[in-house]
Amino acid sequence: MSPTILVADDEPNIVISLEYLLKREGYAVLIARDGQEALDTIRRDRPELVLLDVMMPKKTGFEVCQEVRSDEQLQGIKLLMLTAKGRDTDVAKGMALGADAYMTKPFATRELVEKVAKMLSLG
Repeated sequence: MSPTILVADDEPNIVISLEYLLKREGYAVLIARDGQEALDTIRRDRPELVLLDVMMPKKTGFEVCQEVRSDEQLQGIKLLMLTAKGRDTDVAKGMALGADAYMTKPFATRELVEKVAKMLSLG
C-alpha cells in the first residue's frame, strides 16, 4: 500500500498543486484546510507524513505540530513544515516543537518530492 500524506494548507493553489504532484508520485493524499481539520485527520487516518503549513486558520502549524508530538499514539508520524516564514527563529521553533523537517515557500517541486521520499524511506 502506498504511503498516505496529509497536505495541511489553507492556500487552495498550493493544495491543488501538492495534491497533483504527490498523487503523480504514487502517494495517497488527504487534504486539510485549517489546523483543527489537520489534527482531526491525523488522529482519524494516521498518515505517514504531514506537509504542514505554519499559518493556518483555527490552529497554526506550530500548534498542530506540538499536539501531534505530545500524543504518544501519533509519535510515528513525520511532520514537514511548509511555510513562507523562513526566518531562522521560525525554523528553530518548528524544529524545537518536533518537526522532522522544514521547507520554506516558494520551494522547488523536485526538491519537495525528494525530501518526501527521503523522509518516508527513513521510517
